[in-house]
Amino acid sequence: MSQALTLTLALLLDAALGEPRWLWDRLPHPAVLMGRLIGWADRRFNTGTRKRLKGSVLMAALAVGGLALGTMLAALPGGPVIEILLAAILLAQRSLADHVADVARALRTSVKDGRRAVARIVGRDTATLDSPGISRAAIESAAENFSDGVVAPAVWFLLGGLPGLLLYKVTNTADSMIGYRTPRHQDFGWAAARFDDLLNLIPARLTAVLIALRKPRRGQWQAIRRDARLHRSPNAGWPEAAMAIALNVALSGPRSYDGTLRPFPWVWPEGTRTPGPVQIDAAVRVLWQVWALLLASVAILSLV
Repeated sequence: MSQALTLTLALLLDAALGEPRWLWDRLPHPAVLMGRLIGWADRRFNTGTRKRLKGSVLMAALAVGGLALGTMLAALPGGPVIEILLAAILLAQRSLADHVADVARALRTSVKDGRRAVARIVGRDTATLDSPGISRAAIESAAENFSDGVVAPAVWFLLGGLPGLLLYKVTNTADSMIGYRTPRHQDFGWAAARFDDLLNLIPARLTAVLIALRKPRRGQWQAIRRDARLHRSPNAGWPEAAMAIALNVALSGPRSYDGTLRPFPWVWPEGTRTPGPVQIDAAVRVLWQVWALLLASVAILSLV
């Protein structure tokens, strides 16, 4: 079975089932296991001196481990079935769309409920967010996590099979846990952050292309390129800029982390700065439309 056909089936399985609670309430999700390992390593090795060296060794060990585990699993009897199931588990389209839609539903009830729902999917301070702030946070999460949670895993599965997928997921998990520019993790998480940037270089731009192809317009790509560079991340700005333009919503902008307001520039400042549940719902529709484009592209590859 080709990698493209395996991925097509995995994308469909993930869209159909998502992350069933009856299963993951009983078993630890593979991403949770990765997180536990990285958390243990952070507590054990992120001490004393030479933190950048220690973090680099950790990232190298995680990368080799992911490649080795993926190779071993793919070689087992029933390898293709294992690949489909594990790829479906490590893709995040259904769960992402559901979590973002939950924010819109909660926000329609109250701002307090909206804050509670959006806090599950973003890392910024949410206690003082108003309705537009909650909506921007949900839309930004939709764009960035579609790249990190769907397109990038798909790309690395196509390029490297199960080893490539596990390499990406363990790197992305490490970046989400230790890849911060904080006193504790600036050195120890340096390698994880840089390697994650490298692995997301192509997927982030491909995500922007897919969003733009959903409804092509003159000058759209030039605007995406202009605004992607305004983002603090070398990669996240691409899907966020494409989503902002698709919805005509200004994203990013000033926000608070750990009690400190950071004056980030606006992405697509021409868009509305007062989005609400309607725009969140529109973002969810974009997620599924772009997922369909990705699925169609992969299915065509499987026929080549």
